[in-house]
Amino acid sequence: MGHPPLEFSDCYLDSPDFRERLKCYEQELERTNKFIKDVIKDGNALISAMRNYSSAVQKFSQTLQSFQFDFIGDTLTDDEINIAESFKEFAELLNEVENERMMMVHNASDLLIKPLENFRKEQIGFTKERKKKFEKDGERFYSLLDRHLHLSSKKKESQLQEADLQVDKERHNFFESSLDYVYQIQEVQESKKFNIVEPVLAFLHSLFISNSLTVELTQDFLPYKQQLQLSLQNTRNHFSSTREEMEELKKRMKEAPQTCKLPGQPTIEGYLYTQEKWALGISWVKYYCQYEKETKTFTMTPMDQKPGAKQQGPLDLTLKYCVRRKTESIDKRFCFDIETNERPGTITLQALSEANRRLWMEAMDGKEPIYHSPITKQEEMELNEVGFKFVRKCINIIETKGIKTEGLYRTVGSNIQVQKLLNAFFDPKCPGDIDFHNSDWDIKTITSSLKFYLRNLSEPVMTYRLHKELVSAAKSDNLDYRLGAIHSLVYKLPEKNREMLELLIRHLVNVCEHSKENLMTPSNMGVIFGPTLMRAQEDTVAAMMNIKFQNIVVEILIEHFVKIYSGPPEESTAPPVPPPRVTARRHKPITISKRLLRERTVFYTSSLDESEGDSDSFSKVRPPGEKPTIIRPPVRPPDPPCRATTSQKPEPKPDVMAGNAGEIPSSVVASRTRFFETASRKTGSSQGRLPGDES
Repeated sequence: MGHPPLEFSDCYLDSPDFRERLKCYEQELERTNKFIKDVIKDGNALISAMRNYSSAVQKFSQTLQSFQFDFIGDTLTDDEINIAESFKEFAELLNEVENERMMMVHNASDLLIKPLENFRKEQIGFTKERKKKFEKDGERFYSLLDRHLHLSSKKKESQLQEADLQVDKERHNFFESSLDYVYQIQEVQESKKFNIVEPVLAFLHSLFISNSLTVELTQDFLPYKQQLQLSLQNTRNHFSSTREEMEELKKRMKEAPQTCKLPGQPTIEGYLYTQEKWALGISWVKYYCQYEKETKTFTMTPMDQKPGAKQQGPLDLTLKYCVRRKTESIDKRFCFDIETNERPGTITLQALSEANRRLWMEAMDGKEPIYHSPITKQEEMELNEVGFKFVRKCINIIETKGIKTEGLYRTVGSNIQVQKLLNAFFDPKCPGDIDFHNSDWDIKTITSSLKFYLRNLSEPVMTYRLHKELVSAAKSDNLDYRLGAIHSLVYKLPEKNREMLELLIRHLVNVCEHSKENLMTPSNMGVIFGPTLMRAQEDTVAAMMNIKFQNIVVEILIEHFVKIYSGPPEESTAPPVPPPRVTARRHKPITISKRLLRERTVFYTSSLDESEGDSDSFSKVRPPGEKPTIIRPPVRPPDPPCRATTSQKPEPKPDVMAGNAGEIPSSVVASRTRFFETASRKTGSSQGRLPGDES
């Protein structure tokens, strides 16, 4: 089970449970930091100590195998499982080639050490700086708050106002520091999946091609590498889409922290001070209090327990009434009284501020209710005849004129043009009266308008009601169950929603059929339309973490469109029951260590004619007793293609795989895959010739 997500709303409450969960993240951060240091140390030992190469590889492989990824949420995607298992696969490979490795490529440090060091210093180091600021601001805020709450109400009004302003300022600083720290530590926790694995992956690739005796193993490694690269890229895409949603949620939390109450939580909760009367006087004791309005349950958890004393658990009370405490009746500010069924007499409580007291009294139906200004909501779209007409027109013009456009749906149109198109089409006076063939509307404006319409529906196409069931189906280990459950749930949608979904998925299937031109695969379309067609009803970090499974649902709908929309499943009354977790997975993680071994090929130096071809040089048998000749590997393979988009397309490579000559690698995954195949082919070709043969 992974770590539970850290909700931004908990930053405002700063509850003990929040601190405990945050501590788990900090421990994991330290563990990751120590792991990265070990990898860096072992990598340097491997590069610098060639004579101890075998022992260094063994230690390095053990370090990789000992690490296990922790994750946020309760389920991993197939790609994340591949990533989580990757270090074990790497360790098996290192053990296999331990006695054959004789040479490192010159750029091993650039591929492995520097990226990990940069990640450790820039990401983990930055997170630790955030932690220091969070702890410093928290200590300063609570210290100031304790002093502030002990101020007498008899002091001058100007002094009290100045003290209030100072407390509010420190509270704001602490809240922002907490939000920044929680956001940063979760980002590092998620991004380490690819930021740690990718440098090791690149290092292993350079290690395998460094020795001519291991070219055959490099050729075996490439399919696994490409699959893992796809998993890394898919995970990176999921991370990017999730991060955008989390940034929006964080922004909303900064603007209105009180409005983001999570479902299933108490009506109000936070710290209160309680007046305790003793034989020798009166003291104020700090409690963490929770109140549930429906049941009128008031829970008090003591916080200032003395060392050595018997630990007290939470105390549940039933509220009878709540009333504001008159200022002149007590030498404390922000006080109010409550009476409960379980305790005789009145309980006097002190809130943290006047605004905090009003919130407590409003929740408890006290005598000082607070009036919230209505929250304005963005104007929503509806799934009606005009909407269907808009979607059909968009699909028609896209499939007619732009289905082969590179980066279709990924390239964003101008916001001004998108709003202009939507306002014109959904004009109440003449809805739908617009010519899409007008030169004002380019393809990216139309695709962005279609996505905007679907994302701003009052309810997503796949409905709030079925959201949890669809996500649960995507999380299943069993691929047959995934398909069967999603197939069944599609036919539980309302008729107009199912009709709209079929219309859209049919279009996305057509788009993916031209993936060679537009580079949009089912996985890419899932990343784009997952958050568009599905949306959780509540805005929480936990919901954001499920976006990757929304993407999987859309990907399954595209890949199995014919089966799903050929008709409802045979047993449409209920989706199939998921198999127990102990059963074997239908989808097994990719592996290379368990592959079938082929005959060992041998290299030697002799006169070779070009007419013999490169393939002949791999089948020569070395005479007994003759030592293999080591061919120095390339100084450095070309850099992987940049993730940033450029205006100019790269020149086609003359030595790409057969059948793909002249094609241009335009996506990150496709270009990286072609890059590794090309690098391997160049290495194999050069090693089939004499070192001095230039013909």
